Amino acid sequence: MAVGADTANLLAALEGLARQVAELRLPLDTPGTDAALRLRREIADQLDDYLLPRLRRIDAPLLAVVGGPTGAGKSTLVNSLVGARISAAGVLRPTTRSAVLAYNPADGAWFEQPRILPGFERTRGEGPQEPGTLHLVPSERIPAGLAVLDAPDIDSVVTSNRELATQLLAAADMWLFVTTAARYADAVPWEFLRAAVTRGTAIAVVLDRVPPEAMEEVRGHLASMLTAQGLGGAPLFVVPETSTFDALLPPEAVDPVRAWLHGLASDAPLRATVVRHTLDGAIASLGPRAFQLAAAADAQAETVARLRREVDTAYDEAASDIDAASGDGSLLRGEVMARWQEFVGTGELMRALESRIGRVRDRVTAAVQGKPPPGADLAEALESGVESLVRSAADDAAEQAAMAWAAEPAGRALLAGDDLRHSSPRLVEDTARAVREWQGYVLDLVREQGQGKRRTARYLAFGVNGLGLMVMIVVFAHTGGLVAGEVAVAGGASALSQKILEAVLGDQAVRSLAESARADLRVRVGELLAAERRRFTDRLDAVALHEGAGPALRAAVQDLEDARRLA
Repeated sequence: MAVGADTANLLAALEGLARQVAELRLPLDTPGTDAALRLRREIADQLDDYLLPRLRRIDAPLLAVVGGPTGAGKSTLVNSLVGARISAAGVLRPTTRSAVLAYNPADGAWFEQPRILPGFERTRGEGPQEPGTLHLVPSERIPAGLAVLDAPDIDSVVTSNRELATQLLAAADMWLFVTTAARYADAVPWEFLRAAVTRGTAIAVVLDRVPPEAMEEVRGHLASMLTAQGLGGAPLFVVPETSTFDALLPPEAVDPVRAWLHGLASDAPLRATVVRHTLDGAIASLGPRAFQLAAAADAQAETVARLRREVDTAYDEAASDIDAASGDGSLLRGEVMARWQEFVGTGELMRALESRIGRVRDRVTAAVQGKPPPGADLAEALESGVESLVRSAADDAAEQAAMAWAAEPAGRALLAGDDLRHSSPRLVEDTARAVREWQGYVLDLVREQGQGKRRTARYLAFGVNGLGLMVMIVVFAHTGGLVAGEVAVAGGASALSQKILEAVLGDQAVRSLAESARADLRVRVGELLAAERRRFTDRLDAVALHEGAGPALRAAVQDLEDARRLA
């Protein structure tokens, strides 16, 4: 990988991907979310702990992480390489709970500052090591240009130790993978080794605690397994089963490992080759893994869109049902018809149009003295009918949306135990206010339309209130939702209202009034349902989800691939 402009471009692309990964939020409970969150953390850790700091300083010392399964003798090997007990070793498990980093004092500037593993608190000196910390041990026994890090067990019974081991191995320039003659064929170590092959990580293998009589047989079998897994070129060291003193192996047992490490440290070109090989492999592995994150982000966005569609469908259907029922004559039944008949009396309104408007007006005036006019009862009945219609449709929509959400984990989590299967308690009051305001709007329309006719006998006979109520009857006039007997009554009411209005205001004016009144009612009902709909959609809007995260991640990967090819 060349240095200079191409490396700068690669670094910028890595930083761009790191930002996308850091900003990614997967707040919904969708299939695979837990695995995606773990993957996001792994990628973010590898970027912050290794890739970005390593690319910024290619010439930094090589970091060899000693990893492996429980009881493999990792800490004993590290202690033996240093020649002192710097990492806990023993029969109790787990023994290593933190990361122990041995390095040459001349390389202190590289490790004592948070250049690599920036999220780890640095500790020094004697005494117990706090879990999850990076314990620094400068030692002249470690050659300059090389650092050795003892990691917890990859199969530890403690989850945090396993996660720490995985994070540390992802931050390595090279793995010094330790296993034993008794456990080298176990599944967990091979999962890690296959991951190393996939990511292009440089590996050396230490086969520990091998009985002398089985040395050749076990070594040959492990070598064949490594070859089968694409690791035939990995250096393989065999440490015979032997006694230890103060957690240290005899020098001759670890001399081959020490000599190889020292040779690597002293050969700058070879060391750089190892670093660049692992770095390039790690960068190459980011694309497929980031695409998995992008797919998880897409799944979250699709879930939000699906839940929103469920709500929209329910409330759009409610709006359609209300619109149909408010125009098919369904409201012109029962109480409304009774109040209408009181309002029109025994047909004298029609006769009043022909010859006796003044006399009818006098009768109506006398009739209202001491009691509310019949029109007030009709207006109230219409208001009550619309309220019932809206509430019923809103209840149906709420139940439909809530049941759809409850059918999947993400929806249930968003409901948070709240029962949204019914319309909100405030809907009754809001609907009553909306209908009253609509009735006022209709009266204003009549008042405006009647300009120039206010002094005519017909206009005076019915007044603004009477004409306004007739407009409302016309709005609700279609009779498709009624049975035969109701059709006759409602149809008669509609026809009478239409005829009176046309006689007073003219047929074109009546059509305009009815259309305006119907459109305004539709808008007001839409606002009522929108408020009900927001009980669901506000929960979706509150989800910290960037719906373009999937495409943004893919674009960042493409930028990285382009920069990697140039570099």
